[in-house]
Amino acid sequence: MLIKGIEVGHLETNCYIVTDENTLDCAIIDPGDESNTIMDYVEEHRLRPAAIFLTHGHWDHVGAVDAIAEELDIPVWINEKDTVPGARSQRHKFHREGTKSYRDGDILKVGELGFLVLETPGHSFGSVTLLCGNAMFCGDTLFKGSCGRVDFEDGDPQEMMKSLLRLSKLKQNYEVYPGHGEYSSLDRERRFNPYMIYAMRNEKQ
Repeated sequence: MLIKGIEVGHLETNCYIVTDENTLDCAIIDPGDESNTIMDYVEEHRLRPAAIFLTHGHWDHVGAVDAIAEELDIPVWINEKDTVPGARSQRHKFHREGTKSYRDGDILKVGELGFLVLETPGHSFGSVTLLCGNAMFCGDTLFKGSCGRVDFEDGDPQEMMKSLLRLSKLKQNYEVYPGHGEYSSLDRERRFNPYMIYAMRNEKQ
């Protein structure tokens, strides 16, 4: 598995291109902006994009979806809670005709890679974390040393704590690929992330 991270847009959203090196099939995760930059990488390495996966529907993670999906004619996947029917405001909803919906426990195949969907709400109603091999693509749920904002209309502090607790209980030491900022590891976040530590301690009380 090859993981390429590309910072896009003025909020420096991490877009990830995850490739099965045997088949060159790839998934594009959170193409938030700069479709030309993303497409240049795909074309330069002669990759075969199979799908766009969205960790959530906020504008800074979906800005290049239409351009890429239309050019490549590939499906777009998102949790339905972050689509039009599930959102409270125009700012925090995603709409594209023909979008596919995944839910907790689904496994999506890209080449020989399998992406397991975990629903991890808190930053938005429909936030998900995608697990593939030793990698965790957690959008704006978990950051290095922090977590995503919960003060938007579709945020929920209690749900965020439940999601961080759920991630903390995963047995594997996943490589953490967040929606913004530096990469990390799950073991590091279990030891040093104050929000995850708070979630773990509260469960024991």
